[in-house]
Amino acid sequence: MRFPSFLLGNLYFVLLGSSGKTRYIKGMRPFVLDPLFRSVTSLPGIGARMGKTYERLTGSAKIRDLLFHGPVDLIDRRRVYPVAELRPGVTATLKLIVDLHTPPARRGQPYRVRCHDETGQITLVFFRASGEWIQKQLSPGAEVGVSGRIEFYQAQAQMAHPDVIVPAGEIKTIATLEPVYPLTQGLTNKALRKAMDYALKLLPDLPEWQDAAFRDRQGWPGWREAVRNLHTPQDGADLLPMGGGRARLAYDELLAGQLALGLVRLRQKKKNGRAMPAGRGDGDLRARLIAALPYRLTGAQERALAEIDRDMAEQLKMLRLLQGDVGSGKTIVAALAMLTAVENGHQAAMMAPTEILARQHAEGLKPLLEPLGLRVVVLSGRHKGKEREVLLRQIESGAAQIVIGTHALFQEGITFADLGLAVIDEQHRFGVHQRLSLSSKGKWADVLVMTATPIPRTLTLTAYGDMDVSKLDEKPPGRKPVDTRLIAQDHLAELVAALGRRIQDGARIYWVCPLVEESEKLDLAAAQERYLALRDHFGAERVGLVHGRMKAPEKDEVMAKFQAGEIDVLVATTVIEVGVDVPEASVMVIEHAERFGLAQLHQLRGRVGRGAAQSYCFLLYHSPLGKTARERLDIMRKSEDGFLIAEKDLELRGGGEILGTKQSGLPQFRLADPEIHGDLLAAARDDARLILDRDPDLKSPRGEALRILLYLFEQDQAIRYLGSG
Repeated sequence: MRFPSFLLGNLYFVLLGSSGKTRYIKGMRPFVLDPLFRSVTSLPGIGARMGKTYERLTGSAKIRDLLFHGPVDLIDRRRVYPVAELRPGVTATLKLIVDLHTPPARRGQPYRVRCHDETGQITLVFFRASGEWIQKQLSPGAEVGVSGRIEFYQAQAQMAHPDVIVPAGEIKTIATLEPVYPLTQGLTNKALRKAMDYALKLLPDLPEWQDAAFRDRQGWPGWREAVRNLHTPQDGADLLPMGGGRARLAYDELLAGQLALGLVRLRQKKKNGRAMPAGRGDGDLRARLIAALPYRLTGAQERALAEIDRDMAEQLKMLRLLQGDVGSGKTIVAALAMLTAVENGHQAAMMAPTEILARQHAEGLKPLLEPLGLRVVVLSGRHKGKEREVLLRQIESGAAQIVIGTHALFQEGITFADLGLAVIDEQHRFGVHQRLSLSSKGKWADVLVMTATPIPRTLTLTAYGDMDVSKLDEKPPGRKPVDTRLIAQDHLAELVAALGRRIQDGARIYWVCPLVEESEKLDLAAAQERYLALRDHFGAERVGLVHGRMKAPEKDEVMAKFQAGEIDVLVATTVIEVGVDVPEASVMVIEHAERFGLAQLHQLRGRVGRGAAQSYCFLLYHSPLGKTARERLDIMRKSEDGFLIAEKDLELRGGGEILGTKQSGLPQFRLADPEIHGDLLAAARDDARLILDRDPDLKSPRGEALRILLYLFEQDQAIRYLGSG
């Protein structure tokens, strides 16, 4: 059977069976969605060059993403004002008679056209416009309709560059409600509205995937009507996140995300696991390790460990998130869980996002695990040749019982003898599918993921809805709070002098700057310049520099010197947010702290306060501080509770920026805001669970519609899990 080229180019379609029921080709997007996934360049008047502009605006060149780009303001041109009632700043529609043209007397002056109605006079002003065009549009004596923003100059009303000029008989075409969109360079609101009008004509009629009773209670329109409502707001309320069709579309996006995570979870739970009870085996490795620790586990650690033990003892696969603040003791909990796997005759692996962090884990765990008779190996992308071959053989044979590494662990060619537990650290640096890749290395491997970034409940649902959650909300006893102080940039010299005295007492200092090079747009201190200034002050041998543009070996060498005490001051960008543990580092300076988010400030502060010495965090800021920046820094000064800080960060900044990086595993929302739509998120999660309880393969009429929803929001991976058990 031959398919048309436009179908083959899309690679996604459905077939209609003899009964008329839609049959899906596995892994293929339903053809009914094809109009939404065409390029914007298929719309009239948009060529390849302008297509790049739209791609820059919406993040893709798809018509779907153009339609999901909603307006943020509304211009009401419906009322035709008399000139006598005009006020500054109002966008007004006027019906005028053209009186007199005054071309510019010299270069740089505007072209003026005086007009009037029966209540008064107004001047239309044009800069750098063609006089011939103006005379054609505004012939003396003609009656015209114009619309634009009103200003006053020397008590005289004027309108600079009217948005619209038409003959008076066509004034009804002006008198409309006009949505105003976020724009990008090279694109006008008028051009975007024209493209949007064409796109709206392509909206397909999709089956309803929402629960009818729930939708009726909310008073929401159907999907196609909701998209149209998004672009035709009738008042300011329609622009609000809970107004018009916006709430409906936000719920659709949240439901697609929760359903996808639910399918991932269902796939994992369907897979047979292995019962791995704790404390099993002749040596009772866990009891020996706990006895060797120089401290007692906190109550939170014991609770988390009990939850992990319960999961691992079951016959089903574990999929659990261990969420703990900086210094809360996640690593030792993970180590005890890995010992459970080893005691049951299996291997355990720990994956970290960077080679530095992987080596840090190895340096911390080897002294604890090797005295128990275990072989611990480290594998990263840096291992080459024979050394790598030896490590791979040890992993494949099972001689390596604990394997620590980077993302290299889930690459092809890495074979485990019998992986029982996969631990993934700093999970927000990875996505859902990456953690599944590592778990697939073992036929029945349990998965424990960890993050030191406290995440608000709503974002936990969106990012980790496929997992059970354990939380470490206590710090080990004896940890001193970090003394956090706000210092204006004007007192920089005094701070540097004080740091010199701290260095003489043996302190090591982090100095964090937000940029690597000076920016012409933002007046931010560059790490390069600060490094040179501090090197001149303290001496070249005492100051080092690391930033994200350095090659990994160079960066590692500087970090190692700081860790070993060969340098006293480490100037860095936020590359050290997740990095080497240096207990001797007792001072953190964050320059332009007002530019950072709360979660990031908290992560950076967590680099200090890990040793016995009193630690300090100095937040350098530029005056004057705005209200939000002041509130953010005050929270840092008053609290070290990472979970409280994460919630405040969500309030102040919104969900899209909490973890800061595009490489984050957190989903990026187009229509939903986890903070504002928190209630809808909870409802979507409950709805997704109910759906999968009743129809796990999505074969019912609603299930078929929900498949379309998943494809609409590009949750194709979840579709592939259907029926894969």
